[in-house]
Amino acid sequence: MSSATSTSQPSAIASGTFRLGGDLTVNRLGYGAMQITGPGVWGPPADPDGAVQVLRRSVELGVNFIDTADSYGPYVSEELIAKALHPYPEDLVIATKAGLLRTGPSVWVPLARGAYLRQEVEMSLRRLKVERIDLFQLHRIDPRTPVEESLGELKKLQEEGKIRHIGLSEVTVDQLEQARSIVDVVSVQNRYNLADRASEDVLEYAEREGLGFIPWFPVGTGSLARPGGPLDAASSSHGATPAQLALAWLLRRSPVMLPIPGTKSVSHLEENVAAAEITLTDEEFETLEAAGR
Repeated sequence: MSSATSTSQPSAIASGTFRLGGDLTVNRLGYGAMQITGPGVWGPPADPDGAVQVLRRSVELGVNFIDTADSYGPYVSEELIAKALHPYPEDLVIATKAGLLRTGPSVWVPLARGAYLRQEVEMSLRRLKVERIDLFQLHRIDPRTPVEESLGELKKLQEEGKIRHIGLSEVTVDQLEQARSIVDVVSVQNRYNLADRASEDVLEYAEREGLGFIPWFPVGTGSLARPGGPLDAASSSHGATPAQLALAWLLRRSPVMLPIPGTKSVSHLEENVAAAEITLTDEEFETLEAAGR
């Protein structure tokens, strides 16, 4: 059994790689940049310098896939990424999103009209200081806007060279198939973790089709981490935390899995990245698999 603790610094390289869209190779354990904002994902963080340190440390630890969105702050997360990391390392892939309007803390309103998405792409390009966004994701399908309009606009932006690849967030298999009849989709980002498998069918579709699957809220453990529970027992045997085991389980679950745990703490970041070096036995994996169901 491997341990989560080591004398050398942890590295996301241990998580293995995945090729997004067939041409962007990323280390599978990435970083989600939602938490480097204020309460309710609104406004600036209490410690902006600390957020910059977390971003820079993530790259030092081998993270080369960072996921953000125009709605995180709004705009704060993208601005901090540019402040911390621009000019970017050559292998760094930054994914962003639009499709959720922010009107206050913890308020998220779907808005994916074509003109709005175009505006947000242009603004994300400016904030991130890039000429092309590596992966641009439709944050939500807007029930008031035909998906053909939303994705049609993203396709135009892709043809203009402003977007490299297109992804989706929080969709069903049917919505994913409909979207793929309009644009080439390379990834899907749905809520998924050890304790929440509601998107299992979407993950299995992504596996079959070779799409990246980006689970948000990846360290959710529910009651599995209770004292004496299956996650608690496995964690003890590895000298790891339940959150680390939850990440290790995700990485083992599928070769298309791209977990993006987020944090505003350097020590917590290092702990998350160390999960890439944990190897679960077949028995441990199956035990957690069964318990999570």
